[in-house]
Amino acid sequence: MTGTVGKRRAAVLGSPIAHSLSPVLHRAAYRELGLESWSYDRFEVDEEALPRFVEALGPEWAGLSLTMPLKRAVIPLLDSVSDTAASVEAVNTVVFDRDGRRLGDNTDIPGMVAALRERGIEQVGSAAILGAGATASSALAALARICTGEVVAYVRSEARAAEMRRWGERLEVDVHTADWSLADRALRAPLVVATTPAGTTDALAAAVPERPAALFDVLYDPWPTALAARWSMYGGAVISGLDLLVHQAVLQVEQMTGHAPAPVDAMRTAGEHALAARRT
Repeated sequence: MTGTVGKRRAAVLGSPIAHSLSPVLHRAAYRELGLESWSYDRFEVDEEALPRFVEALGPEWAGLSLTMPLKRAVIPLLDSVSDTAASVEAVNTVVFDRDGRRLGDNTDIPGMVAALRERGIEQVGSAAILGAGATASSALAALARICTGEVVAYVRSEARAAEMRRWGERLEVDVHTADWSLADRALRAPLVVATTPAGTTDALAAAVPERPAALFDVLYDPWPTALAARWSMYGGAVISGLDLLVHQAVLQVEQMTGHAPAPVDAMRTAGEHALAARRT
């Protein structure tokens, strides 16, 4: 899309969407890259309204970021879907090419890998996942790229356990499951990925070992979580949801604008400032 004359637009869609940091991150990237004619907005769009919204977009549109509940709902509206997105049946990025074709991708998965690599985590022998929702399947897909051994998922029901095992088979990851009541055992893994809603892992903070390895907690607001705070106190490596959000947005900016590399540091700083403003 580089070299296109005139105003260019992108946006994040979802419901609810008011909390999204995506506009902060993308606008910071545009400023740093000198893309003065680019704008990035947010729109409250649910599954029912999504087809009408997409059909109404004009030629000035470069791309869309998608959050819940639209990551699967958008797939029938696309002309093509990347292998990465297809592997988890979830699209968080739509790019419009020069012919107006809608190309779907998932930057959450490579974003997770990039966030881990930024902290020096290139490969692990085993890992644990806390939770079994949509984010857990993306975490499994990321672990498929860096984990050489088994992944244990700690879940609350047999239905969730079966779902995680199915994802493991599909992604060719050696997945075992365990009941949530045993989740404190997860904390001794070389890499722990917490994918649960705010407050869910608070009770596990007291079980953090004295020498923890690495924790990837996908939350970013409120931050730090009780688990992340205790983990840091004991000297373990902590990767936050903001790290994930930044790295997946970096890939979106590069795909939508054609400018690479996107300014990781400027985007992260903008996100940190926005979160600090919310807290105060």
